Amino acid sequence: MSDPDSFRALLGHRSYVYFWLTRLSSQLAGQMMMVALGWQMYDLTSSAWDLGLVGLAQFLPALLLTLPAGHVADRYHRARVMLGATALQALAAAGLTWASHGGWASRELILLVSIGLGVAKAFQMPASQALPALLVPMGLLPRAVALSSSGMQLAIIGGPAIGGLLYVAGADVVYLLCAALLLLGCALAAGIRHEAPAAAQARSWRTVFDGVHFLRGQPVMLGAISLDLFAVLLGGATALLPIFAKDILHTGPWGLGLLRAAPAVGALLMSAWLARRPLERRVGHWMLSAVGVFGLCMLVFALSTSLWLSMVALLVSGAADMVSVVIRQTLVQLETPDEMRGRVSAVNSIFIGASNQLGEFESGTTAALMGPVGSVLLGGVGVLAVTLAWTRLFPGLWQRDRLHPQREPS
Repeated sequence: MSDPDSFRALLGHRSYVYFWLTRLSSQLAGQMMMVALGWQMYDLTSSAWDLGLVGLAQFLPALLLTLPAGHVADRYHRARVMLGATALQALAAAGLTWASHGGWASRELILLVSIGLGVAKAFQMPASQALPALLVPMGLLPRAVALSSSGMQLAIIGGPAIGGLLYVAGADVVYLLCAALLLLGCALAAGIRHEAPAAAQARSWRTVFDGVHFLRGQPVMLGAISLDLFAVLLGGATALLPIFAKDILHTGPWGLGLLRAAPAVGALLMSAWLARRPLERRVGHWMLSAVGVFGLCMLVFALSTSLWLSMVALLVSGAADMVSVVIRQTLVQLETPDEMRGRVSAVNSIFIGASNQLGEFESGTTAALMGPVGSVLLGGVGVLAVTLAWTRLFPGLWQRDRLHPQREPS
């Protein structure tokens, strides 16, 4: 089937279109909210430590709840789980709008709301990652996953830029638009139709850890997921972008929005390239090399005093990270049985959440000790060290030739 025919076929599945639009609107709102939360927290406290706490407050609920959330995604109606998580985020955005407009937003309120967002995302990610397989035929699944990822990248590009520009008019304006987008997402999620899970699936809460047990027996998948964890955990600088924007690059909220959007621009360009020229051979080498490039970009970003050079470094880092993401997500989709996809997606979500939220806490902590530049430099060196270590710890990943195991040479 040609590319235009594939996309037309996807558009013929109404529930998938609703799903795509739900993810787009909620991701756009989430990115805008992260920009506003970071800038508002730094305005209130001028503390790198508090910026890190925002990430930690989102990570801890995800750490505690994501495995049970994977069980929920395999046992209950995934679209309704997604709807509930989106509604909780809409409630958080509405509360922030009220507090910011009334002038009583505080450090403690931002941290409390961050915990609520962490709870919502803990349930949202496994359900949304496992949902496409129920909405389109298996022959269209790779295209559906790619299209969904492209929509998320568009939101990651547009959300920070819009949030940064609107913040000039006030944090309450940003949060109000976030609430509206999330309510739209709720309405769209209510229109998603799919079959309920079979009664035989996930009968007992003892199956919560099945995803962990499954990955333990899949060293290539485990290596790919853990590599992404440590790369972003050590090399991510998202939490420190307000400091770099304000104190090092001497720009305002609009500059922060551009910095946050730059990695997604690189990721979107790379995803478009990979859609036309997919990786066919030596995928393990490509993945580890891309992570190494990501680490080098972090070193350049740490030493840059130019907004444009910093944006280029972040753009290239996003492109390199997308190579790793495409390989990892494809492996998870191809090698996980459908009845376990929610629980395996939950484990994957923990790794993603750890690399993002816990990485923000790590960045804030090390920045408080050695400054933002030293923190990012240390992280970049750490990424390079992990890349070298993973070639020895996971030789199967390093030697992986093709994504499809059935096509591996005997």
